Amino acid sequence: MLGYACLNRTLREREPPLRCNRDMQRKTWESRGLDYAAELTVRNLEDLSEILQWNVDHDIYFYRCTSDLVPWNSQFDLEELPEYDRIAALAADCGQFVRDHGMRLTFHPAHWCKLASETESTVENSLTAVEYHADWLDHMGLDRSPYYSINVHIGATYGDKAATARRFRDAVARLSPGARQRLTVENDDKASLWSVPELVDAVGDLVPVVFDYHHHQFTDRGRTYREAFDLARSTWGDVRPVAHYSEPARLYGADARPQAHADHVAGVPTWLREAADVMLEAGRKEQALLDVRAMSD
Repeated sequence: MLGYACLNRTLREREPPLRCNRDMQRKTWESRGLDYAAELTVRNLEDLSEILQWNVDHDIYFYRCTSDLVPWNSQFDLEELPEYDRIAALAADCGQFVRDHGMRLTFHPAHWCKLASETESTVENSLTAVEYHADWLDHMGLDRSPYYSINVHIGATYGDKAATARRFRDAVARLSPGARQRLTVENDDKASLWSVPELVDAVGDLVPVVFDYHHHQFTDRGRTYREAFDLARSTWGDVRPVAHYSEPARLYGADARPQAHADHVAGVPTWLREAADVMLEAGRKEQALLDVRAMSD
């Protein structure tokens, strides 16, 4: 399966636009609180339902949902929201739709989610973030499995990779079963950070490793793309692995960092599509997916 992440540009450009990432600034949260958070959550889940339907109508069965589904969820439990029963029912309906249509739905918390940080407050905030993503998946009734994954980066080394790996493992042990059983970890896009073989050696027995094709060029450690993918795949057991695919914006003439993703994808390697569910990380989102699929048909 090919998938895309979060924003559906086709639906966002409709009137009214459909999107499931309505959020609010701190001053709005402080003034309007739970009531407004509940209102936005209802609207986000209603639009998520329509996005999922659009995906199925266009034969797209892999979707990464936004981490802004429930605004300011770090500050409360879902059960505290006004209209909780309606919110729970909407989430359950989305999950039922996913199951009924054989879809795969995943999450990718923001870059600040650093379970291996040396700062305890950062670790606590990161644990909370992973837990509320797991809570959303539980409310949808989706299996506690990396098939419905919550993907993170270790994202730093703090000058000592072995110690950082130990802190990551300790943090994972603090997660609830529902969060721990869905967690995956991805290779990084800087030479000093985490490669696929390093992740497999350090934590691959604990969490599955997501292979990011574009990132691999920065941390190849002498491995080919296929060798690195095979290493990552070995950590998934009997669950079909997830891989990420993007192309550098520079390939299309953009004045951008080497790590920057292009709006487009010229084509996904056949061997990768056959062996994994591939999340396209392209600026044109679902339009890039439809384009690359049309080129390969």
